[in-house]
Amino acid sequence: MAADLVVRARRAVVDGREAAASVVVDGREAAASVVVVDGRVTAVEAYDADVAAAEVVTLADDEVLLPGLVDTHVHVNEPGRTEWEGFATATRAAALGGVTTLVDMPLNSVPPTTSVAALEEKRAAADGAVRVDVGFWGGAVPGNLGDLADLHEAGVLGFKCFLLDSGVPEFPPLDPAGLRATLAETARLGALVVVHAEDADLLDEAAASGPSYAGFLASRPPESEQRAIELLVEETRRAGARTHVVHLSAAAALPALRAARAAGVDVSVETCPHYLVLEAGEVPDGATAYKCCPPVREAANRERLWAGLAAGDIDLVVTDHSPCPPELKARAGGDFGQAWGGIASLQLGLAATWTAARARGHGLADVVRWMATAPADRVGLLHKGRIAVGADADLVALAPDAAFTVDPARLAHRHPVSPYAGRTLTGTVRRTWLRGTPVDTDPGAPPQGRLLRRGDR
Repeated sequence: MAADLVVRARRAVVDGREAAASVVVDGREAAASVVVVDGRVTAVEAYDADVAAAEVVTLADDEVLLPGLVDTHVHVNEPGRTEWEGFATATRAAALGGVTTLVDMPLNSVPPTTSVAALEEKRAAADGAVRVDVGFWGGAVPGNLGDLADLHEAGVLGFKCFLLDSGVPEFPPLDPAGLRATLAETARLGALVVVHAEDADLLDEAAASGPSYAGFLASRPPESEQRAIELLVEETRRAGARTHVVHLSAAAALPALRAARAAGVDVSVETCPHYLVLEAGEVPDGATAYKCCPPVREAANRERLWAGLAAGDIDLVVTDHSPCPPELKARAGGDFGQAWGGIASLQLGLAATWTAARARGHGLADVVRWMATAPADRVGLLHKGRIAVGADADLVALAPDAAFTVDPARLAHRHPVSPYAGRTLTGTVRRTWLRGTPVDTDPGAPPQGRLLRRGDR
């Protein structure tokens, strides 16, 4: 019986290395039980293997076959703030950027995903609108401890909490007692908690006011991240919980994380493309497109983050895609204290990271580990983020040497605001497959993504 699809590539990232391969995709298994595979990889063969297939795609010599990326930190903002982004625009941008699975944060939607009813409202908004597969985080906020078990049972991939003001009133932070109670409950459930770790007592909001980027940077010192992470590590150890630090910008926190993991504490950490590519010295005053929290720091800190990735102290790279309307990004004519903090980069994360990674001697196998396999593994989506038998055939044809200049107006994000504007990046996504089917990114094409639940295989 012929396979549905064979994708042949002289370069493919398989099992943590580049090799020539033919990836076989089928919707059936030729067995008496007739088990449906449904767009899974059924074999990884030699490049010139004789495989009968309904369709054979041979990548160009300048293309590399990657597994689709898994971005576990995306703010889609629908329902309630769909004018900020939305499932239709976010997932189209994801597909164009090589992301085939994303996990939506429980804020800044209204209502936030802090109850099963709110989760169902969000799923209803996403149903039939997504071009890639989408999972959901639940939220842990004051007063919803009793909702966590029901959300876990309903299929969220874990829980997000803040240790300081989130920026939106409907998603308040946990105090130390609330964090301790949440970790005790999630440890009982076996659920992962992802944490925005900054200590509000060490922030200086007055220093952030005005157009000076130096002032904004000084307002959120690295010590704020360090202290919050130390608290999180201790509470994780105490509870026997599973936690994850989101969007690490302060490399000074890495030794504490390294020591905690050496001692058996189950804590992981991510950083983001903007912390690996941008640096404070290049940010003009008033350029609030660069504002994010925690902030983009100095070049020396950026290089220490790269060293942390190389050493395995940082587990994964995800975008923290957090867009908003241009008028919120440029409040008060470029006042960093007033502007919304968030960078929209879902379509650019792969290219930005690859551009900086190759300049530091890293290969595409490293990028795949950071941006596909490790994120999938941490949230339990073991059938994602890899080219392997039994995995979903989520594939990307990347031209790693093809350069382009970022024009925000040509991005699929809802709003044309980007700190990467005018920057030349390398790595162009030419084709994306979701479970073996090409993703049609034409705005009028029917979406083919699915909504994921914890435990999906």
